[in-house]
Amino acid sequence: MTAPTTSFVTHLECSETGEHYPAGVLHGLSRAGAPLLVRYDLGALAKAVTKVDVAARPPDMWRYREFLPLSPDIEPVSLGETMTPLVRVPTVEKRLGMEDILVKDEGRLPTGSFKSRGMSVAVSMAKAFGVKRIAIPTAGNAGAGLAAYASRAGIESFVFTPADTPDVTASEIAFHGAKAWRVDGLVGDCAAIVAGGAEEMGWFDLTTLKEPYRVEGKKTMGLEIAEQFSWRLPDVIFFPTGGGVCLIAMWKVFRELEEIGWIDGPLPRMVAVQSTGCGPIVRAFEAGEREVTEPWENVTTRIHGVRVPDPIGGRLVLDVLYESNGFGTAVDDDAVTEARARICAEEGFHMCPEGAACVVALEMERASGRIKADDRVVLFNTASGLKSPMPPMNRRLPSGRAVDYSVL
Repeated sequence: MTAPTTSFVTHLECSETGEHYPAGVLHGLSRAGAPLLVRYDLGALAKAVTKVDVAARPPDMWRYREFLPLSPDIEPVSLGETMTPLVRVPTVEKRLGMEDILVKDEGRLPTGSFKSRGMSVAVSMAKAFGVKRIAIPTAGNAGAGLAAYASRAGIESFVFTPADTPDVTASEIAFHGAKAWRVDGLVGDCAAIVAGGAEEMGWFDLTTLKEPYRVEGKKTMGLEIAEQFSWRLPDVIFFPTGGGVCLIAMWKVFRELEEIGWIDGPLPRMVAVQSTGCGPIVRAFEAGEREVTEPWENVTTRIHGVRVPDPIGGRLVLDVLYESNGFGTAVDDDAVTEARARICAEEGFHMCPEGAACVVALEMERASGRIKADDRVVLFNTASGLKSPMPPMNRRLPSGRAVDYSVL
């Protein structure tokens, strides 16, 4: 299958060997079994658009169209991917003795999570290539994103998710029209089903980093941060890390912006936030390794978005941590549950567990000294808190009786 050549894409590149692949052909992994990355003619891109041009466009992710792989004749498959706000958390700032902590709230996007960015671009490209059927393994939110965008594009979708995926997310996947299945196991077991059925079912495998375009969509998070910080980046970015696509994507676009001269000053330290119940990236980083050599065994975390025991892009994520002078931090699930409830009650900000994990990681690293009082920090809330379970509210008052207000 082929699609029209994009305006500024020159080729795809194997992230392991550097081998080039043509851009106008549908690809999965490289011949080396590694993720492919999209490369651009950045000189031509820089001549075609300015920061002033971007600022004059509607406030959505498509204002950065030149940095994306869609050619002008490809209509985006879109559900209204708005720019997401940076929200200050003053009680956290006060507790940590800091003045510049901002949360990028990706819960404002369609289907309630950051997955909309990657899925919008990946499904747009798949449609342009003539794909009729897509399958994906998912911890939850990626499946909801694929189901929604595939339905929008008229593409059949199959989604496989672990059996303990939160009910609201699993139901959302099916409600968007996907053929959805719960699998007794982890996301790796779901991935094996997708890979095993590719030939018989004829579906395109949209597993994380097995195709090149979800990375490109997620670059828009980094572009928005750069623009929101007046083209000077924050000192540190904390991101909850499962497959690690977003760290790879943001670092990729920061380098692209640096090359064309759009950003001033140093690049941020990138922090991978994982759980003590599943932290293969953190373990590898702390051991000084360049890749994840062994899958995480005995996965116990309840934080679904970081529950990836053997990330295919582990080497690329570790490269980002080393190149940015960043690091990895593993947090305790119970501390995350407590932080999520506290922030919701104190700030009125309902974070998802993955977002709350970033708060816990920041608290830990402030205590360790790796984060200083004057650091400008961005944390990512990757989804609406409404997508994750909450404690039940069971207080009741009978009607028709006098209320004892003293006990309320």
